[in-house]
Amino acid sequence: MLKPAVPDRVADPVSAVSSINVPNFLTTIRLLVVPVLAWLLFQENSTTNFNRTIAGVLFIVAALTDIADGTIARKWNLITNFGKIFDPIADKALIGTALIGLSSMGLLDWWFTWVILAREIFVTLLRFWVIKQGVIPASRGGKLKTIMQIVAISFYLLPLPSSGSLLAEILMYVAVILTLATAVDYIMKAIMTDRDE
Repeated sequence: MLKPAVPDRVADPVSAVSSINVPNFLTTIRLLVVPVLAWLLFQENSTTNFNRTIAGVLFIVAALTDIADGTIARKWNLITNFGKIFDPIADKALIGTALIGLSSMGLLDWWFTWVILAREIFVTLLRFWVIKQGVIPASRGGKLKTIMQIVAISFYLLPLPSSGSLLAEILMYVAVILTLATAVDYIMKAIMTDRDE
C-alpha cells in the first residue's frame, strides 16, 4: 500500500508557499536593524543632531521595508505563517526600541512609551494564545496604527525645529488613540477565533 506523500517541510502549512522568500527576508533584515538602532539610541552622544539623524534615517528605511514586504507578499501571493507572525514582531521590536530610546533621551514622555509597549506585548500574547485556532493577521486599523507610530517616532528622532516638535506630539497622541482602539479590535477577534475552536 502506498504511503501518502509527506508535504514539503519548508512550505507554509496554510499558504503552501515557501517561507524562504523576499518578504520574509525583508522582515529578517528589519529584525537585524533593531540592535543597531538600540546602539545608536543608547550611547552617550545619542542626543547629538548627527546621531539622531543617522538613527532617524535608519529607522525610516527599516520601517519602509515593512511596506515593501507587505506589498510584495500580497502581489505575488507570498503570504506565509512566518510572515504573519514575525512581521508584526519585527515592527514591535523596531518601534519599541525607538520609543524606549526616545524616552531615555528625554525627548518623549515615558507614559507614551509604556502605553504603546503594554498594548503591543498584550496583542502579541493574544496572538500566541489563539495560534492553534489560527493566526490573526494584521488588520487595516492595525496597519494604520503602525504607520502613525512610525511617522510620529520619525518626527521625534530627527532633529527638527520647534514647530516639528509640536506636530510630533500631536501625531503621537493620534498614534496612542489608534493603538488603544486596535487593541479592542484584536480582543474581539481573539474571542471569536477561540469560540470557533
